[in-house]
Amino acid sequence: MSGPAREPTRATAPADAPASRVDEMLERVRSSYRRVGPLEAARIWASGGLLVDTRPAAQRAEFGEIPGAIVIERNVLEWRLDPTCRHRHEKVLGPDQEMVLFCQAGYASSLAAASLRRLGLSRATDLIGGFEAWSRAGLPTTLTGPGSWSKGQGGPAEVVL
Repeated sequence: MSGPAREPTRATAPADAPASRVDEMLERVRSSYRRVGPLEAARIWASGGLLVDTRPAAQRAEFGEIPGAIVIERNVLEWRLDPTCRHRHEKVLGPDQEMVLFCQAGYASSLAAASLRRLGLSRATDLIGGFEAWSRAGLPTTLTGPGSWSKGQGGPAEVVL
């Protein structure tokens, strides 16, 4: 299956190329909050924080999901996680709730976390290395679809559109 392109990395540019504007933006937003690794994300989730998958359906289908994570695609993320919005997800309790966002490799989720922090969600962060890091750490994942296999406990993530 030829899936969606992975999120770009600085490594895809020639070594002597100057940093792109998006690389500079990522560096700037990431320096403004503390990001977490897979084990810390799991701890936050286990203690009542939200674990939010922002990846599109095609990536979830190809690479799998984290059982029990809330799926809120990037295009509606602010509306679903803003505690003052009438479209917020039922698990959003307030502006001080911890939430860890993740994408496939940890790039888009950094920008998403920065956007939520601008909305006043001061405990929003993202998973360093994204879903790939979670999976490499041996934490539970589930592949869904025909001929799928599962690893770990639980069923597919809760999808919120």
